[in-house]
Order: sequence, then structure tokens, then C-alpha cells
Amino acid sequence: MGLRPNLLTRRAAGVASTTLALLLSTATVGVVPAASAFSAAPGEVCAEPADVHSDARVKKGGIAEHEPNELTAAQVREREADLAIALRDRVNHRAGAQAASPLAAVTIPVVVHVIQRDATRAGGNIPDSMITSQITVLNQAYSGATGGAATAFSFQLSKINRVTNPAWYPIVQGSSAERQMKTSLREGGKNTLNVYLGELSDDLLGWATFPQRKLNSMDGVVVLSESLPGGTAANYNQGDTGTHEVGHWLNLYHTFQGGCSGTGDSVSDTPAEASPAFECPTGRDTCTTAGLDPITNFMDYTYDSCMYQFTAGQASRMLTAWNAYRAA
Repeated sequence: MGLRPNLLTRRAAGVASTTLALLLSTATVGVVPAASAFSAAPGEVCAEPADVHSDARVKKGGIAEHEPNELTAAQVREREADLAIALRDRVNHRAGAQAASPLAAVTIPVVVHVIQRDATRAGGNIPDSMITSQITVLNQAYSGATGGAATAFSFQLSKINRVTNPAWYPIVQGSSAERQMKTSLREGGKNTLNVYLGELSDDLLGWATFPQRKLNSMDGVVVLSESLPGGTAANYNQGDTGTHEVGHWLNLYHTFQGGCSGTGDSVSDTPAEASPAFECPTGRDTCTTAGLDPITNFMDYTYDSCMYQFTAGQASRMLTAWNAYRAA
């Protein structure tokens, strides 16, 4: 597919009303995805993953010295086994009188931390209007309003927190300053999305953490501030870096995870893809398995103007992970 149809018109018009079309039987707690064949056997002890495996989005032609690469096969097996255990834990907890039912629709509170070097736009001081536009983009993408599958998720801006601290600017992935920043600023529980905006290191557009059973202070999403709608990051300034990174926060892998073999991104309705796609290479087909490369999927690396959809399988995976990891 080419450029997403009528996207700018749809975004200008606001979030469309979309009916949730998910088969809850495949997304609720207690159903282990087929990709979790690597799961530990019942009763087997499986340690918490050693880290939160951050993942990133890189500009076309960017060379990120410290880029968090897509996961290795071993890391995917680790994460899928952990998801299976988290699902079983939720089933066991549901047996109690106070257990919560699996959620079918979720409104996520969002706390945005704007990291600034100084009070100038060049120093990271972006206007509130860009942030509210980013929330609109998230709601359109996750509701299916831009042309993809509807997901269970909507987003509500709770707070904008502005912090002027040159020591945290630019935000350097994996640094002690990033850890200090997040440890100092993160708010809310597992269900609260913390977004950190600023200039980023190493040509990165953003990075995110995957969910864990225990809340980690690093939990959240980091996004280049000028990638928000109306920003100066050419070809990446319609807000879909945020969409992409939130997908990781909700447990999605890249569409090109694992290349042409194995379980890929652990979602059955995203065609296999050998490597990241950049720009908008219509008709690209890098694997011999069925389907062209999913270049219009939010979890690829194409231009914002090219990506416009999640699949039903991705929507199901996100909701399964939410009920396993982030639901109260």
C-alpha cells in the first residue's frame, strides 16, 4: 500500500468514533498466545527478565552508536516465557474474591515530561499544542481511525511536567542521566504512560520499555520532541514515533523482528519482513512467505506519511499483555 488515505484530513477532523472489534476470547487473561511455545512448564520457576529490553526507532540514514537493536531470538523467548507466566499469575489471582476481571477497553492516563535545556524552542521548550496534538494522533492510531484495526486503547493527557535541566539534555539512551531523570520524574503505576520529550542522542527518534511483572522506574517512552505533530523532524513529524514507541510499551515487537524465519514478531497477521523498511517502498517483498512487507504498519521504520495501521493480531496481543502486566 502507498501513503495512508486522507490522513491529514482525518487528523484535522479529530478522533473518529470506532467500534471495538476484538475477539475477547483471544485477548483475555488466561489465553496464552501461540507464540509462547517457549513458555516455562506449569510449576517451573522462571526468573524475571534481566532488563526491560528497550527498543528504538531510527531516522533514515541514521547511525545510532548506542541504538537498542531489535531483540535477539533468546530475548524473544525470554519475553514470551515471561508473558505466559504473567498470564498464569493473573489466572491464579482471579480465583480470589478481590480479583479484577480482564479488561476489554482501556483508557491510559498519560504524563508528559518535557525535558528542556532552556526556555527556547531550540532548547526543547515545545508548545503545549504539540503535546495535545500527539495525544490526538495516539487516539486516532489506536482507535483504527487512520485505517487499521481498532484496539482496546485510548489515551488521556493527565499532566504536562516541564523540567529545565541541561544535565539531562539531550537525553542519552542507557545513560546514568536517563536513569536519574526517570527515577526522579516517573509518576503513577503500571497503567500510567510516562512520556519523556527532548532532544535525543545518536540519531534516535525514540525508544521504549516493554512491560514487566514488577514496575521498573525506567518504564516509559522517550520521544524526540520535534517528531511530534508540527515538529521540525522532516518525514518524522506527524507523531508516529510516539505511536510506534507506545506499541513497544504495550508489548509489540518490530514487524521485522526475527527476519524471515522463526516466530517473527509473534503476531500471525503481520507478514514476515527481512529487515526494516525506510521511506515508503511500495511493493517491497523481502521474504518468500505470503504477503508483501508490512511497510504501512506502525511497528516498521517507514516515514510517518507511510504508516497508518495496526493489525487485529497486534490489537489482541496488546490487550493480552495489558491484562497480564498493567491492569490493576
